[in-house]
Amino acid sequence: MTTTPTDTPTSAPADAPAGTVTTGTLDAPGVRLHYEVRGAGPVVALVGAPMGADAFVPLAELLAVDHTVVTTDPRGIGRSPLDDPEQDSTPELRADDLSRILAHLGAGPAVVLGSSGGAVTALALAQAYPDQVRTVVAHEPPLEQLLDDRERRREALDHMVATYLAEGPGAAWALFLAEANIDEAGEHGPSGAQPEPEDGFPERDPQEVADERRFFLHELRGTALWEPDVEALRTGGPRVVVGLGEGSTGQVCDLTSTALAQRLGTEPVLFPGDHLGFVEEPEAFARRLREVLDAG
Repeated sequence: MTTTPTDTPTSAPADAPAGTVTTGTLDAPGVRLHYEVRGAGPVVALVGAPMGADAFVPLAELLAVDHTVVTTDPRGIGRSPLDDPEQDSTPELRADDLSRILAHLGAGPAVVLGSSGGAVTALALAQAYPDQVRTVVAHEPPLEQLLDDRERRREALDHMVATYLAEGPGAAWALFLAEANIDEAGEHGPSGAQPEPEDGFPERDPQEVADERRFFLHELRGTALWEPDVEALRTGGPRVVVGLGEGSTGQVCDLTSTALAQRLGTEPVLFPGDHLGFVEEPEAFARRLREVLDAG
């Protein structure tokens, strides 16, 4: 596996003051990846999809007091531009990107906390590159192929995408929230911004609009319809922990997380908050994550 670094920093120095962030970029096939490194100590990678590095800043800073924390913008999102913006995002591609970043940093085997689509990325990483992973904490992976009504849900995903193209983001997000059984405002888009369907998203940042388009057209289906190799995850080297938000009861990621844990022969580990617990309750989330890692 070859990588081409396009920036010289690789990690924060051991004596770096608290809050120091080292950023870098790395060329991978078809993409220029943005990554950030904080702290020193055992390596923890925090991974989202479509959320990028910025969403994990509060949690990363809490963990960086005694860990080297790696965050990144996934391919095609934020500061990780693609050569071909119309390329679809798959968990396998995103896992390969993360593998390249970890190898470039000499950071492994690592703990990988993935949330939402990032949890799917982390599972794909554990399958394809088990030597680079010590523990995967898959927080609320939206693995709809594990559910009994998978065909109906596939049709619902197709309808969301068609609605985005025909009617715009407001209508598409309304369908997304209804299908996810989410009543309150939460992670409504790559940036976490709340949609405002009645006024058509006025004065939105162009990057946010582009990231949202990529999510609906090139990432949503590939992530939700990915089916893990459960046997490989169960018998492979990395420890796999399925995380579930205490406030996510009845939501689609409650169903998918529970289904994955059942197939792995484990129980979901409850984390504070709901699907966005790491954003909304970072201190409590960090404490729970430390407990999970200590238990391993």
